[in-house]
Amino acid sequence: MRILAIETSCDETAAAVLECQGGPTNTQYKILSNIVSSQIKIHAQWGGVVPNLARREHEKNLVPILLRALKKAKISINEKRKVKSEKTRLKIQKILEREQELQKYFLKKVLPIATPDINAIAVTFGPGLEPALWTGINFAKTLSAVWDKPLIPVNHLEGHIVSSIMRGREFDTTEISFPALALLVSGGHTELVLMKKWLDYKTIGKTRDDAVGEAFDKVAKLLNLGYPGGPIISKRASLGNPKNILLPRPMINSADLDFSFSGLKTAVLYAVRKEKSISAQKISDYAASFQKAATDVLVSKTLRAIKKYHPRTVLLGGGVSANQELRTKMREQLKRAFPKIKLLLPEQKFTGDNAAMIAAAGYLRYANRKIRKNPLSLKAEGSLKFMI
Repeated sequence: MRILAIETSCDETAAAVLECQGGPTNTQYKILSNIVSSQIKIHAQWGGVVPNLARREHEKNLVPILLRALKKAKISINEKRKVKSEKTRLKIQKILEREQELQKYFLKKVLPIATPDINAIAVTFGPGLEPALWTGINFAKTLSAVWDKPLIPVNHLEGHIVSSIMRGREFDTTEISFPALALLVSGGHTELVLMKKWLDYKTIGKTRDDAVGEAFDKVAKLLNLGYPGGPIISKRASLGNPKNILLPRPMINSADLDFSFSGLKTAVLYAVRKEKSISAQKISDYAASFQKAATDVLVSKTLRAIKKYHPRTVLLGGGVSANQELRTKMREQLKRAFPKIKLLLPEQKFTGDNAAMIAAAGYLRYANRKIRKNPLSLKAEGSLKFMI
């Protein structure tokens, strides 16, 4: 079957089409298209994502991104719809009454085309920025209503879990042996999740304040390096010496599996304030020291969770999983301490937000009949907990 997915949880407008088959334990996927439009340049001047600006850009981008995804997947969008009833138009206007610009584009560009050859629509409904989430949800609701296709709500974090097996255009779920342990690291989340099987998740560790990706952004801002902080800190860290700056590792020795990165960020703030002047090399040293402290904590907590829960597979997902030091450190320490455990790292291009991971997670829910009977009741849940 073919699943179309929509992702607008933050500042990426994304759509993808995947061909999926099999059951949860042996699902085969083929990516037919995966289109992502980033808003980084728009939000960079503000030092972070502005929710209402993100929402506005999603309204402008969703229709062209959808059409590009369908065209890339070689799904015909040239055949015209034969029936354009007033009832259908009223339905569209009602669902998109708060997205006037999106409604205009939909009526002009999407309504006239015939129903494409897809079987279901998946959409992210949380967690994320609610103004952004609502735009994607209402767009997906409208597609579901006009095309008469089932709508599958997907937790964004589940998408990042599935992204760990995404390498190349074709991948499958047989790579994962259960129980599995997932470390999810992004701008909004830092969580350790235990998986007994697909769709059976338990959060065993989480951040008590800042997520690690958020800490990367804040430290980059303190060092006047710009936004987004993750790739900038990583680049500057490669030029620095972490031994030149001593920073703490918050909660690294705590008995639980929780995280805290607010104190680490504050330690950088206080240290920088004491500097009379700060050279380019010193900035690189700060970046290297911060990155090392953050990744030390992430890997240490993951190893502690392994000792306690004995997983057969460890997964890494989320935007911060692109960090090379984290990937290298996790790979080396797992090989040394737990050589029999399999480590799955997403391909770099799938570490960020994308719709392919939402489609893949959506199929798992579709195969298990975890879909909404009344799609129009779906709501944005910005603070959605893991897992539904």
